[in-house]
Amino acid sequence: MRPPAVETTATDQSVRPRGLIASVISDAQRLVSLEIALARQELKELATGNAIAAGLMAFGGLLLVFGLLVVLPSLVVILVPWHWQAAAVWLAAYMVVGLALVSIGKSRLQLRLPPRTIESLKENKEWALRRVKSNGR
Repeated sequence: MRPPAVETTATDQSVRPRGLIASVISDAQRLVSLEIALARQELKELATGNAIAAGLMAFGGLLLVFGLLVVLPSLVVILVPWHWQAAAVWLAAYMVVGLALVSIGKSRLQLRLPPRTIESLKENKEWALRRVKSNGR
């Protein structure tokens, strides 16, 4: 059977607001998702720019340190009358500091699997095994 050709005004009034509310909600959801996408894009651009700036600052600092490491021994060699002994002492100091930094770095280095991820994978494996066993019965 076909619906009546003429709808009542009560039905018209209740359907229109529902459609309008659904449309408003849909538009609001789309607006929020677009705002989130815009924020992500802006944050990505900002992070990229900041990463480049940080890299430039780090490289500049490294060049400054290298310059200092060249100037100080040069001054010591020029100012001290026994040149080769001063250079040997400076070399020994570099070697001691370098070896100390390498050993400290090696002791702090942690080459291991991420513990929370491993625990989560174990839980997922146990869940899957229980699920397979319960479906096999």
